[in-house]
Amino acid sequence: MSHPAVCLSIHDVMPDTLTPVTALIDRCRRHGWPPPTLLVVPGRDWDRAGISQLQRWQADGHPLAGHGWRHAIDGFGGIGHRVHSALISRRVAEHLSLDAEGILALMRRCHAWFGQHDLTPDGLYVPPAWALGALPLRRLDEQPFSLVETLRGIHSRADGRWRYRALLGYEAGNRLQKAALQVSNAVNRRRAPAAGLRIGLHPHDAQLPLAGAMDRDLARFSPRPPADG
Repeated sequence: MSHPAVCLSIHDVMPDTLTPVTALIDRCRRHGWPPPTLLVVPGRDWDRAGISQLQRWQADGHPLAGHGWRHAIDGFGGIGHRVHSALISRRVAEHLSLDAEGILALMRRCHAWFGQHDLTPDGLYVPPAWALGALPLRRLDEQPFSLVETLRGIHSRADGRWRYRALLGYEAGNRLQKAALQVSNAVNRRRAPAAGLRIGLHPHDAQLPLAGAMDRDLARFSPRPPADG
């Protein structure tokens, strides 16, 4: 089954996740996928070896996208942020603790980091937990990324339009998250033929309860036959 309108990405690419990210890349390749987009968190303790790995992945055809700055928060931005953290994002949705100026500064710093390390972002920015925060859409032209992805879909700075795509995810750390993702994924699998599809992988998904569902979806929506071996 071929699904050309499927976007595959691996989130949370950081110095301490390079080994499980490598394993996910190999898993995707075995299912017949071209190099998935890698969502890089710049503000971690990157060393020369880690940067070199990102450079090799980019040379191998992996688009590199921005994914926040530290992928962590120092404090909460209000009751709404606390609720979001409890239900969805834990302590990673750093946009939610910032105002619009802080969010723009973070996005600009994220984009600049790539050039400082001989890397080229492909134009996509995905806020941690897909939570854009208190940044009005009309101000997205004040930051350098051409595409911004949230739970809603992918927003293009060039024409101001949303591209709505269904979303599948597998990062279920407890029973509640597992149940919620099973329901959400079931709905979005049905939406995929008409809406297009995003599959968002996280470094430790293969060790979590929905690993089997992840493999089935990678096989079902693969754009080409799996590679031998």
